[in-house]
Amino acid sequence: MNAKELKERTKQFALRTMRLVDSLPTTAKGRALASQLVRSGTSVAANYRSACRGRSRAEFISKIGVVEEEADETALWLELIIADKLLPEKKVGPLLKEAEELVAIMAASYISALRDSKRPREFAANDQQSEIRSQKSAIRS
Repeated sequence: MNAKELKERTKQFALRTMRLVDSLPTTAKGRALASQLVRSGTSVAANYRSACRGRSRAEFISKIGVVEEEADETALWLELIIADKLLPEKKVGPLLKEAEELVAIMAASYISALRDSKRPREFAANDQQSEIRSQKSAIRS
């Protein structure tokens, strides 16, 4: 998956998150979770775009780490929605699965970028191909 495809995927994730937030109950719990969920879910897309515009390898690594954290936080809010039965698991489950996949992709990207930043350039191309295979495997799992 290339950067353009991942930008679109994270944008769709943000849109799906916003739609789910609209269906939460307007109770105190529902509003609190809605607020947290919309922030973290949209932050995944915003920070991924920012990472792609990074001015240095270090900035990219830092931003990808933030994307991973935000996707994981989004997964937590979704798990709480399911656990407290605020929405049916059938409705929340697919978005939770996507959050978990994005965490795996970003974690692999973070590790790969960190490793590449410490290696000579001639090894980077081989590592990128390896990383792409790892990401595809994580998505299929």
